[in-house]
Amino acid sequence: MLTGMQIAVIGGDARQLEIIRKLTELDAKLSLVGFEQLDHAFTGAVKEKLDEVDFTQVDSIILPVPGTNLEGHVETIFSNEKVVLIEEMLLKTPANCTIYSGISNSYLNGITKKANRRLVQLFERDDVAIYNSIPTVEGTIMMAIQHTDFTIHGSKVAILGLGRVGMSVARTFHALGAQVKVGARKSEHLARITEMALEPFHLNNLEAEVKDVDILINTIPTLIVNATVISKMPSHTLIIDLASKPGGTDFRYAEKRGVKALLAPGLPGIVAPKTAGQILANVLSQLLQDEFASRKGK
Repeated sequence: MLTGMQIAVIGGDARQLEIIRKLTELDAKLSLVGFEQLDHAFTGAVKEKLDEVDFTQVDSIILPVPGTNLEGHVETIFSNEKVVLIEEMLLKTPANCTIYSGISNSYLNGITKKANRRLVQLFERDDVAIYNSIPTVEGTIMMAIQHTDFTIHGSKVAILGLGRVGMSVARTFHALGAQVKVGARKSEHLARITEMALEPFHLNNLEAEVKDVDILINTIPTLIVNATVISKMPSHTLIIDLASKPGGTDFRYAEKRGVKALLAPGLPGIVAPKTAGQILANVLSQLLQDEFASRKGK
């Protein structure tokens, strides 16, 4: 239980509702910032504006999956309020206050470091990433069906990267009957691709490998699907880029050449916000309970 723990939930989308629901069940006291347009009321949760929050009493701050942008703005789907997290707010919090975010950037890293507050990036955890790969794959299938005029079964699909998402995408498209090949750099990844009964190729050979692909799915967050690579693709190829913004595709050149390229980060929050929120809520609640127990043990 989190009885007596004061948590500020600042901004977010429908995924945050599952987090709020879970934390109120655990008896935490919540300050909800950026939720004034939300009709639903949660017992033990109070809607507040950012300047109304008493940060001196806040034990933990929960930010949306994107954290902040590079100017400190926090995404607020349920509010028209401009919410900006600044260093001065963090400095007011107790020294053991922890900030939780899905991902981070130079701004958020900077203010948490200057304020000497711990920042936990949930999407760096293997468990969260693996759980999230499930709705990501479902969303990728949805996009492939919506934006092509051929079946996945029998189509030639190239997947770039064999990380936690790439592995799930490769396995699922193979199960749907696609001819799947996977590009990677590490020898152990190439070995794993072979073990999965898929066709491996080294990313150094990417230009040659895209000459006949129907769908290309990128999971690598660096510019790998560049203009030269795109120029070698058939014009009907669909590119689905699952890497975090700005993705790993030259979208300008793809549009110029007439190749459809879609940037699709954050698919879990779009296609299955309830499930994606429950994944985060379960991990967060365990982390917060561990944190709360360690504080009481001191």
